[in-house]
Amino acid sequence: MEKVSELYPNLKGFDPPDQKVTDFVRGLGVETGDILAAAKSDLSVDGSYCEVWLMAEEKRLIVARPDSGAFDAYPFDQWEIRVENYLTTGAVLAVSGERETVAAAFTDSCGRTVGNICRVCERLRDGKTLEDEDFRRGEEDRVCPKCGTPYQQGRRTCPKCQSKKKLFLRVLGYMPRYKKELAMVMGMIILSSLIGLLRPYLNGSTLYDQVLTEGGRYYGKIVPFVLLMIGLELATLAVNIFQGRIGAAVSSKIVYDIKSEVFGAMQKLSMSFFNSKHTGNLMNRVNSDALDIQYFLNDGMPQFIVNAITIIGIGGVVFFSNPLLALLIMLPIPLIVYIIKRVIPKFNRFKWIGWHKSSKLNSIINDSLLGVRVVKAFGKEQSEVDRFEGATQDLYDVRVREGLMSARIFPMLNYLMTIGGLFVWGLGGWQVLEGHMSFGTLMTFVGYIGMLYAPINFMIRTYDWWANCMNSAQRIFEIIDRRTDVPEARDPVDIGRIKGDVELRDVTFAYEANKNVLHNVSFHVMPGEMIGLVGHSGAGKSTITNIITRLYDVTEGEILIDGVNIKKIRQKDLHGQIGMVLQDTFLFNGTVAENIAYAKPDASMEEVIRAAKLANAHDFIMKLPDGYETEIGRRKTNLSGGERQRISIARAVLMDPAILILDEATASLDTETEQQIQDALETLTKGRTTIAIAHRLSTLKNADRLVVVERGEIAEIGTHEELANKPGGIYARMLGRQRDALKIRGVGDEEQL
Repeated sequence: MEKVSELYPNLKGFDPPDQKVTDFVRGLGVETGDILAAAKSDLSVDGSYCEVWLMAEEKRLIVARPDSGAFDAYPFDQWEIRVENYLTTGAVLAVSGERETVAAAFTDSCGRTVGNICRVCERLRDGKTLEDEDFRRGEEDRVCPKCGTPYQQGRRTCPKCQSKKKLFLRVLGYMPRYKKELAMVMGMIILSSLIGLLRPYLNGSTLYDQVLTEGGRYYGKIVPFVLLMIGLELATLAVNIFQGRIGAAVSSKIVYDIKSEVFGAMQKLSMSFFNSKHTGNLMNRVNSDALDIQYFLNDGMPQFIVNAITIIGIGGVVFFSNPLLALLIMLPIPLIVYIIKRVIPKFNRFKWIGWHKSSKLNSIINDSLLGVRVVKAFGKEQSEVDRFEGATQDLYDVRVREGLMSARIFPMLNYLMTIGGLFVWGLGGWQVLEGHMSFGTLMTFVGYIGMLYAPINFMIRTYDWWANCMNSAQRIFEIIDRRTDVPEARDPVDIGRIKGDVELRDVTFAYEANKNVLHNVSFHVMPGEMIGLVGHSGAGKSTITNIITRLYDVTEGEILIDGVNIKKIRQKDLHGQIGMVLQDTFLFNGTVAENIAYAKPDASMEEVIRAAKLANAHDFIMKLPDGYETEIGRRKTNLSGGERQRISIARAVLMDPAILILDEATASLDTETEQQIQDALETLTKGRTTIAIAHRLSTLKNADRLVVVERGEIAEIGTHEELANKPGGIYARMLGRQRDALKIRGVGDEEQL
């Protein structure tokens, strides 16, 4: 049978057709060598499940349904291919003038590849050259090939199949930074283990056969023997204290490194990552997960090493002294190992589920506390309590199931370990009675048994710590290893001071795959020009500012600043020269001065005060209890909306940006406060390229041009006068509706519109 590469020599993506599909299209005269891309769909146009294949040639799209024998072709010179997404399904539309045909339908499971082939068709129709990137989007693995679990966005590692051994070695990889301290810890651990190995011999053979038995080498020297044992105990105590102090310091430093690394990695990730994560989830990763690693490294690892050395040492001693009794001790161990191996996956599952339930609980607490005003206003206290109790109950159920398994497994393992000891007492007692072994030797052997089973028991229970540590490490490394959706350029352009020339060229953007929010957006902003973005809610205005500031990367097209694609500009240089004043102003915990100086931490107090004066904020700041040193509360309840907004403007003034973004900066403010902020904004916008968004059109009266956005497309561009006088224009209709609304409300500024 011919291989796919032979049947489709020019096929680069996305799903390779099977032999049945190949035979079908060949029977209809299709040359498989002309197929550039293929994608499988799973719905008929009437919504029933079936196999549908979309195949793109250079000049047409082929839609083949092998099961029903249906076949359609849509030449690009006659048809435009579009994809339209619904809630859980979508459709491929073929459009020709006023005529629109549903060429194929699909569920979300096929949405990615179907959307990709439609994009390829669009590029072919426009006569554009296909790049490798156009095909790679569909070829990348989306599920784990071993277990079929979908990969998380930005990752290519399966949490179920990831090697715990590799994770463990990676955690240990932080340790070489502290070689000196770790060498001292290991020395103390070995010394403590060697002292421990002496105890059974001294308490057994030495005490019974040499000190208490007449004729023994140390007969009657009880006081020196007791003093020797006290000295060994004090030495053990000193070693353990010293080892604990060093170990605690080293583990804390390792956790500090891990926390710093994971938090730093978070700061480099794009907005799409934070939009898809709950706050509680991220807090768990930075705090709880790092602490789980610390507990294991500080308590679990040293004890594990001590007990491992103890087991090896005792094993050697007992086998050397009496191989037969040693074998009796080891009899239950294979069964114990088998049981542990069987229960490990179940414990891992409980740990993973418990972590997610805990994250959900943290998110509920966070949402409830941050939204306490809404909760109180709507009288939903009991609803929040019910929601919290529901999440707590889910976490409780998981913990109970985990505890029940632990309570069932570990006592059974302890019992199995005691069986070997009973065998030793039986055979050893018989050997003492027969004179083959002294009583002291038996007690030494029994002492070593106690020392042997205790470490084994500890190491069994250490698995709980180890499981927590590995699950936490896996979640932490998911953040550290995650690839950002907005990567830095390999060879960034040194753009210097930005002049403010901004151009969008055929920009298409989607927050989710194949669900475009912007469609072929193009406009040019000259340096120092003020542009107003207007349009209905959800039209795409804020999305335009998000991609200009490169919070997200465009799906297609490019954005140029001073003639340079922003993907080639170092992000620090870009963000350091674009200021933003948003409707929902966020102020950090700290003083007023610290919040103003956030964008320029090295600013002098004189610069801070000057920026506040330009933002019309100085007067109200001086009336605060401690002036510029006044601490701002967690939710800024001690400042009004207008005051918070003016502090935000002062922050932007101090930053001295080349490009300024104003996103509803005066929304929801009273007339007097709005006028104060408008005066501050006029000062701020002078000589800067400004892109302003506003629903209240009067706030854009000073804009040089207005860009009207409608359903993700540029509908109109012009001055206020040009658009206001355009018959049937979108801006003119919006203007008319706002004038009517102001008249009805009796507001007197409708003349400004």
